[in-house]
Amino acid sequence: QVQLVESGGGLVQAGGSLRLSCATSGRTFSTYAMGWFRQAPGKERAFVSAINWSTRSTYYADSVKGRFTISRDNGPNTVYLQMNGLKPEDTAVYYCAAAAGVGVPQVPSLYRYWGQGTQVTVSS
Repeated sequence: QVQLVESGGGLVQAGGSLRLSCATSGRTFSTYAMGWFRQAPGKERAFVSAINWSTRSTYYADSVKGRFTISRDNGPNTVYLQMNGLKPEDTAVYYCAAAAGVGVPQVPSLYRYWGQGTQVTVSS
């Protein structure tokens, strides 16, 4: 059974940092792209960042470019999202997802597997 389990969310003051983790299990994701999305109350799920597991190519939404860094670790089969310089508008539930194939897709419908999400709250 494929599982993506996010952790690392929490409450932080503006300007602070958090590192989200996405632990994967149930299959190998070496031919997948791994993405992070977020959804704020009353808003649609939005792309944050993605990384291609094999090529390590990355892509970021303009809103987080320069502040967030995505990475992956083969050892624990985990994907990370390092978030620095957090702003109140970054407050959302953050989801990890996996998409088969090449590239670093930004469209949620291209992702097959999803985690349950982790809440990130940034206070002003």
